[in-house]
Amino acid sequence: MTIGVYATLVATSLVLLLGEKLVQWIGVLRTYSIPAPVAGGLIVAVGVLLTRITAHVEVKFDSTIQAPLMLAFFSTIGLNAHLSSLKAGGPVLIRFLALVSGLLILQNAVGIALAFALGVDPLLGILGGSVTLSGGHGTGAAWSQVFTERHGLESATEIAIGCATFGLVMGGVLGGPIARLLMRRLSADELLSVKQRAEETLIFEEPKAQQATTPAAIITTLALISICLAGGEVVADWIAGTVFELPTFVCTLFIGVILNNVLALGRVRIDQHAVALVGNVALALFLAMALMRLDLWELAGLAVPIVSILVAQTLLMALYAVFITFPAMGRNYDAVVLCAAQCGLGLGATPTAIANMQAITNRFGHSHIAFLIVPMTGAFFMDLVNAIIIKLFLALPFFH
Repeated sequence: MTIGVYATLVATSLVLLLGEKLVQWIGVLRTYSIPAPVAGGLIVAVGVLLTRITAHVEVKFDSTIQAPLMLAFFSTIGLNAHLSSLKAGGPVLIRFLALVSGLLILQNAVGIALAFALGVDPLLGILGGSVTLSGGHGTGAAWSQVFTERHGLESATEIAIGCATFGLVMGGVLGGPIARLLMRRLSADELLSVKQRAEETLIFEEPKAQQATTPAAIITTLALISICLAGGEVVADWIAGTVFELPTFVCTLFIGVILNNVLALGRVRIDQHAVALVGNVALALFLAMALMRLDLWELAGLAVPIVSILVAQTLLMALYAVFITFPAMGRNYDAVVLCAAQCGLGLGATPTAIANMQAITNRFGHSHIAFLIVPMTGAFFMDLVNAIIIKLFLALPFFH
């Protein structure tokens, strides 16, 4: 049974409302700061799975608008990226990127080591490593074709989809509990300083806040997003098949950065309230749609070695956030938010990381530096670094 595009949009909206109510009603979800799209989306995904098992009916939601929603979200990140602000957060960004890069290396190293220990193809270790967990469904699907065509790994695409699905779920679930654990390690002075932070917020920092804007500002924002989408598609086509090939969403974000800073030079001001409003709506709809469309039965098809690798990767992510990222980023509240974000980046995707941060800051307080560096790290730099690291691992002797 296929649900049409309009009915899918209605269902997605209802999923978001359901998620909001679940977080309000269920104390455990509030306690561990589970994002509303994750709570609602997983309920629907489980319902679809049960329908498949009990009634032998496969429910498929139309995915037509899912990709445009994701691209629109990344466009708003670019339209908010001021080079002067990024320069100010440069040292913190470099440190966080180094930590993210370290996790990418560890994910592949742990995956390959476990693959050897379990007696399976070491390519499965990389596929269950940074390719699908930090890379997500898109990167996993792209590299799985390479693994099949060049390395002869059968069912690579199906395994990649299953691993990425596992990661997306765990990335949205793990961030809140990790943040709660780390909040207990903050000093009383640090907790007090969080409560006393200025009321001024950055874009995406308070998704539930009312945004003062006008119809003209919304129309202008939609026009700018459309330019980013069209320009990003053109750039992605230009560099396709070259050494500079990048996912379309990265190109879209890059166009947004250029557009925002060129307009700033001409003293043309983009209404950030409108950008925040459209960006948060696109993020919430995309994440809810992505989660409710998860084929959870793909996880059931993963062999025991792959499941073992994924469980180990989840444990690695938790330990890395608590014992490496938290101390390295300063053992403060910003470090807590960054750890929650890294759970989304390391197991899910950039939208999951943003949703994790929003869930934390909506409850405990603002973290400007996290919202400054995570979107650019996750949506731009991490993909570049991940591609390089994957290629370096594939150059190891035992893959030839």
